[in-house]
Amino acid sequence: MKHSIDNMLKSLTAEEKATLSTGKDFWTLHGVPRLNLPSIMLTDGPHGLRKQSGASDHIGINESVPATCFPSAVGLAASWNQQLLVQVGDALAKECLAEQVSVLLGPGVNIKRHPMGGRNFEYFSEDPYLTGTLSTAWVNGVQNLGIGASLKHFALNNHEEGRMVLDVVADERTVREIYLPGFEMCVKQAKPWTVMCAYNKFRGQYLSENEYLLKAVLRDEWGFNGVVVTDWGANHSRVDGIINGQSLEMPGGTDVSSKKILSSLERGELSMEQLDESVGPVVELMAKSADALDSRAVCNFDVHHELARTAAEESCVLLKNGQNVLPLNQNSRVLVVGALATETRYQGSGSSQIIPTRLEQPLDEIKKLAAAPVSYTEGYLISGEENSELCAEAITLASDVEKIIVVVGLTAAYESEGFDRSHMGLPANQISLIESLAEFHDRLVVVLQNGSPVEMPFRDSVAAIVEAYLGGQAGASALARILYGQANPSGKLAETFPVQLEDVPSNPWFPGEYRQSQYREGLYVGYRYFETAHKPVLFHFGHGLSYTSFEYADLEVSCADEAFSPNSEVTLAFTVTNTGDVSGAEISQIYLGQKNSSVPRPSKELKAYEKRHLEPNESSRIIIKLDFRAFAFWDKEMNDWVVESDDFEIMVGASVADIRLSKTLTLRTERAIAEPNSALAAYYEPNQLNFDDAAFTALLGHDIPEPISVKPFQMNSTLSEISSNWLGARLHRSALNQAEKMLGETAGESERAMTKAMLSGMPLRGLIMLSGGKMSEALVSRLIHAMNNRWLKVLLGGPVRSE
Repeated sequence: MKHSIDNMLKSLTAEEKATLSTGKDFWTLHGVPRLNLPSIMLTDGPHGLRKQSGASDHIGINESVPATCFPSAVGLAASWNQQLLVQVGDALAKECLAEQVSVLLGPGVNIKRHPMGGRNFEYFSEDPYLTGTLSTAWVNGVQNLGIGASLKHFALNNHEEGRMVLDVVADERTVREIYLPGFEMCVKQAKPWTVMCAYNKFRGQYLSENEYLLKAVLRDEWGFNGVVVTDWGANHSRVDGIINGQSLEMPGGTDVSSKKILSSLERGELSMEQLDESVGPVVELMAKSADALDSRAVCNFDVHHELARTAAEESCVLLKNGQNVLPLNQNSRVLVVGALATETRYQGSGSSQIIPTRLEQPLDEIKKLAAAPVSYTEGYLISGEENSELCAEAITLASDVEKIIVVVGLTAAYESEGFDRSHMGLPANQISLIESLAEFHDRLVVVLQNGSPVEMPFRDSVAAIVEAYLGGQAGASALARILYGQANPSGKLAETFPVQLEDVPSNPWFPGEYRQSQYREGLYVGYRYFETAHKPVLFHFGHGLSYTSFEYADLEVSCADEAFSPNSEVTLAFTVTNTGDVSGAEISQIYLGQKNSSVPRPSKELKAYEKRHLEPNESSRIIIKLDFRAFAFWDKEMNDWVVESDDFEIMVGASVADIRLSKTLTLRTERAIAEPNSALAAYYEPNQLNFDDAAFTALLGHDIPEPISVKPFQMNSTLSEISSNWLGARLHRSALNQAEKMLGETAGESERAMTKAMLSGMPLRGLIMLSGGKMSEALVSRLIHAMNNRWLKVLLGGPVRSE
């Protein structure tokens, strides 16, 4: 195809190349009919197809066509099932084909640095290896049918506040070992057609034009040759983006950027070779997307609904099951309590909102499987208001049943794109309900519907806890099958549930200053911190119970090479046996820890896993191969991965804290153990969280940069930042008023909160895009000059700095 693309590039005029570098409108690209290059559509995912049928927006407000709503990434990750992710990707691709969509925007692979991250529900894990394997499977499933995926958001996009302007300050090793491997694995193994860059900055440079991440790492080092597309409105400097590896600005609808490209060509600031290198992947994307435009394609929504149920079953995590209160007996008298049992929370809020082809409710599905009558009471108000009468009614009904199922969780107003959560608690009225039922603790089952960890003050006062996450359109029947034992829970947590927010290592610096986020905790994200610091947690990474039991035995570890090198492998084998009475699946997890490292390393790091289904009394021999990279850390001076000659503990377990087998392996390499760096003492003993300025400076290897000041205002000042100025306050108010009109009276609290947060965080350069070009760059510049009291420049005009 390369020869054909080269010929097409030679046939394109400079004007056509500049035009192809930006979108045609909100969701589509320009076509070139004379070269048989079609105009193609990109649209939101990742847990379902969000193709808008009318007016376009990027925040999930306007209606979209019905599509299968699968569990959000937080749930799919709990399945630890790569083949399942391939099947989900396949189904998503078929629905894209039926709607003539060429690229599905997903998956989201950013690391869950902190449980308050607003978009954690659409990211996989706190662990880069698990993230990489699952995203690779998802992308392979989608692209096997000729639909492109868009790996996002590249990179270091780990919270919502200030996301469009903040600068991430993180050391090289942390970036390489925590925040990039998920992207790297997927890029190298699945070869996504597109990668979407994030809004934020890294090292003071926006991700849409970041020379280090886009050019040096993604393209030159990893070999990515597809399209780098901006997140919607993330473009900063179009020409710098082209020079540094970006291919496509979205959304389109104006000729502002194409004119800048042509002007830069004329002035010699941009060469035709650089433009060709940038636009070539766009031409290739359009050429290989032609199959998606076949209007004869159809999909089977019934089959996809069944797959969504299977995915939701494997996403359920049985966190606690005291006295084996679960599974329920079909003949037991059951009371279901909770408004979420009839108004289920099945997906997150924001640009990924799906209109499901059908939607189940937990109460209905529980009744279908029960042989005895099932009673129901609301228990609490979705609004969060306290109502003692509802609690009293629940207590009255609970005294006459054998089992009580309380369905609680985070409502849509608690977690969404656009803003971060403010605390880790469930709504207070839900906690009050559970506490009021404490006398029935031995028969009380709590079901959680949420997209990220929550505090559980009730953990020790209830019999069982089921984490159902955001289970998609078929999550209710999946939950009912789990509760009644028609499906055996096999999900395990892909994130740590801390006891309280203050225990999270990044909490003192989350989200940080509005324009700067310092990743002072370094490598100690999630379980890497809790295990190394021996900090108690609510539920461990990798934890999940079953209705059966599994035993591990006979661990063997071997390495054929006496001198361990980049081409070497370590082989381990062990046996897992189902020792219970029912069939089930076990997820065996392999962790490594270096004994005497010269650099700070977590005590345990996930390096492999295997999910295996076993019948009662069935055994299976599991064989795992670990490569050089599994034992390595990133050496900044060598700019490469290195393994020291040392002892390594190889641990096999049912969770990070439930290690069943272990062996010490001694490796001999070309790298001797160096003297530890005393300046990094705080990172060798992370339990003190003593990551002060001196420690962080040592970790970075340079001084901590100063954040950009709010004044004077500039093109990247946000609407919230300019509100301190009388003119800025009017602009901010006007934008919010326009959004209110667009929302209408039917919009919910979560939609209003999300819209307000996203608009308030938008930089002034976004006004040009938001207005469809009606507000020119010159006009926005004059407004900024006025807010800075530079009245002569208001009259004369002229550009405004953009930092």
